[in-house]
Amino acid sequence: MLKGKPEWQPACADAATLSAPDQAALKQFFERAFALYAVVNPDGSAEGLITGYYEPVLHGSRRQSAKYRQPVYGVPDDLLVVDLSDVYPDLKNLRLRGRIDGRRVVPYYTRAEIDAGKAPVAGREILWVEDSMELFFLQVQGSGKVVLDTGEVVRVSYADQNGHPYRSVGRILVERGELTLDQASMQGIKAWAARNPDKVTDLLDNNASYIFFREQPANGPGPNGALGIALTPGRSLAVDPRAVPLGAPVFLSATWPNSQQPLNRLMVAQDTGGAIKGAVRADFYWGSGDEAGAKAGRMRQTGRMWALLPSGFPLASAASNAANGPPTGQGRASLAASCVP
Repeated sequence: MLKGKPEWQPACADAATLSAPDQAALKQFFERAFALYAVVNPDGSAEGLITGYYEPVLHGSRRQSAKYRQPVYGVPDDLLVVDLSDVYPDLKNLRLRGRIDGRRVVPYYTRAEIDAGKAPVAGREILWVEDSMELFFLQVQGSGKVVLDTGEVVRVSYADQNGHPYRSVGRILVERGELTLDQASMQGIKAWAARNPDKVTDLLDNNASYIFFREQPANGPGPNGALGIALTPGRSLAVDPRAVPLGAPVFLSATWPNSQQPLNRLMVAQDTGGAIKGAVRADFYWGSGDEAGAKAGRMRQTGRMWALLPSGFPLASAASNAANGPPTGQGRASLAASCVP
């Protein structure tokens, strides 16, 4: 995908010559093919929030029943993708979605309106799952596996979004005094929902964003990120593409979830997310299942980022040259070592 872009062609051609490279060869490749740039915020600060995400595993059915009541929708027929980037380049990375109302294009239905049956989504059900909060976190993660009542396992992946901005339900619960800040993890929110089932619908309605899915086989690599390439646990990063170009290697310096233990490694900017807005802001992909979910749910760390960009790349406004590289003397060596699959 990147090798078709002129600015990436020299680096991609160089990479194609590597055959079973050792650490020294990888180190030389990265130093030869890329320049290192610190990613900084508009105010000049270099630190930001690093969270985690994963691929959840749910239980569901292809048929609605008393047990499986929550629909997983495919893309509605009336959802419009509004692309004005040729005229307004600043809108290139915005998710502009809408629908036709007479002669006007208006915002698409909100989560509350979709759940209330106001959107024409009947017949677009892919699957049915058990729990509205589990479905919500499936939407937050962007993809997941579903174990069907027949024993079949399928994957549902992000297909589109209704265009409304994401609003954190954890932050809402903190603002309401329902949870403290340290309790507002994914696990804490699920525990709150189990204690307060009558309040869940109102909470979720405060986040107007809604994700639509497509079904994919579960036995292949995946899930796919924004580039259409399968994500790699522990190596794929969701970023704001206005600041960090998709496909770029990114050196991340953070700490492990709920820990001060350093987490320094080379990642690849392969994905985006509704909540991932800002220059020094990223989501760390942990993989699939409960163990990955536990790590992702606890991850809310402070971190720094460096983008590796090929010579001649048109720099994003958030990046500045960092001639000294990462903050440790072993930074460049660790970039190369971390590239080994």
